[in-house]
Amino acid sequence: MSAASRAPQRTNRTRQRSNAAPRRTNRTRTRTRTRTGTGTGIGTGTRTRIRFRARSRAAVLTGGAVAAALLLAACGSGGKSGGSGDTGFVTGSDGIATAAKGSRAQAPDLSGETIDGKQLDVADYQGKIVVLNVWGSWCGPCRLEAKNFVKVSEDLKDQGVQFVGINTRDTSTTPAIAFEKAHGVEYPSLYDPTGKLMLRFKKGTLNPQTIPSTLVLDRDGKVASRSLSALSETNLRKMLKPILAEK
Repeated sequence: MSAASRAPQRTNRTRQRSNAAPRRTNRTRTRTRTRTGTGTGIGTGTRTRIRFRARSRAAVLTGGAVAAALLLAACGSGGKSGGSGDTGFVTGSDGIATAAKGSRAQAPDLSGETIDGKQLDVADYQGKIVVLNVWGSWCGPCRLEAKNFVKVSEDLKDQGVQFVGINTRDTSTTPAIAFEKAHGVEYPSLYDPTGKLMLRFKKGTLNPQTIPSTLVLDRDGKVASRSLSALSETNLRKMLKPILAEK
């Protein structure tokens, strides 16, 4: 075969190779689109995993916030509301709520074992003014106000004022006894780990989630005033002053 007759064949092969090039380009484009998806470089499976992890992190953060909120509600500066109920309380700007003498609710039965294993019935103190302080050894604000209760209880014991603690949520009496020893508390405290004594009060009188709380009973055993927050010495004396003046 002559060189002239072979030349067209080489030309045809060259053209075939040229025509094949676009097909390789198309395959390359197809592979590129498959790998990149929408152009972000992240496949569907990867996006799904990222969304799942984001939701998991959000759930963990939300759970932590709820736990923190519950912790603060259980032991903090307290509040001005003890729930609904006709208690006759009028709350002042200082957070101390008082009830007029004719509108006071009778205190419930508050009797049982103290943290040192003795028996106590608050009704035995009728004729005296009784300060009931709900506290726990685990509670920071309770530690801050303890010295104020010790000071005022010592100052007013000769004026017919009796202090009684209600220790709650301590799983044993050991930390409660250590608390009283550390802060020099000598008045008795009923041991109420589950809060059952608090629930005996008329609805709206106490908030079981608010620790510390303080109630003052008048000489007739009725609830005369309350505070749902830690008390300074000044505010504790302020709570007691009008009740001391009653005849």
